[in-house]
Amino acid sequence: MGTSRFSKGATDGVAVHLQKPPVGVNSEMGAPMNQLILAVDSYGRPSRWLTWQDAVTQEVLGKVAYGFGDFEFTFKGGTNRATGRESTITVNSIVVLEGHGPASLLRSSIPLSNNALFTRDQHMCAYCGRVALKGLTRDHIIPLSRGGRDSWLNCCTSCVNCNSRKGAKTVDELHWELLYLPYAPTHQEGLILENRKILFDQMEFLRASLPKHSRFIQHT
Repeated sequence: MGTSRFSKGATDGVAVHLQKPPVGVNSEMGAPMNQLILAVDSYGRPSRWLTWQDAVTQEVLGKVAYGFGDFEFTFKGGTNRATGRESTITVNSIVVLEGHGPASLLRSSIPLSNNALFTRDQHMCAYCGRVALKGLTRDHIIPLSRGGRDSWLNCCTSCVNCNSRKGAKTVDELHWELLYLPYAPTHQEGLILENRKILFDQMEFLRASLPKHSRFIQHT
């Protein structure tokens, strides 16, 4: 298990050079300018994504309890005037932050969007089963004109043809059946949606925290 660590004099140099592009990074990863670090609270729950600048700042402030994961990123800062040594900080792909991480900071669900909806439903029309990356729409199971809400539990993915056929009718009126049940994605599923460049070890950690009914387990 890797751990986040300082070299001597790191704080003195990095405090001035946090905005410098990182160098000396694991060659397999390339420059992690857009690579996000997964932050975990003290209870072991995925909390949020950190930019490399945020991760370094948390390390400098002593708020990182420890780090782990398969990847390490080494950042070089300034030169310590007393020792002449260059300052470096190594941050793991997953870091555990100090503190209790109150549950109130974790979202019970995530904002509804078409991208999130289609991902939840694996790009499958809830009525005919057609799977596609294009030509999908958000359908309200109980139409808005009939008192339905624009919410996770009343929305499903629909192809254009089924949406047009359904119109303002309900599935009962059409004698249709939903091929899957809608549900509200969790905070952890939201983290998966927020980051398009999730590392393998980060994804494995997130997948382990997903509810058993999550479609993200199969999708990812």
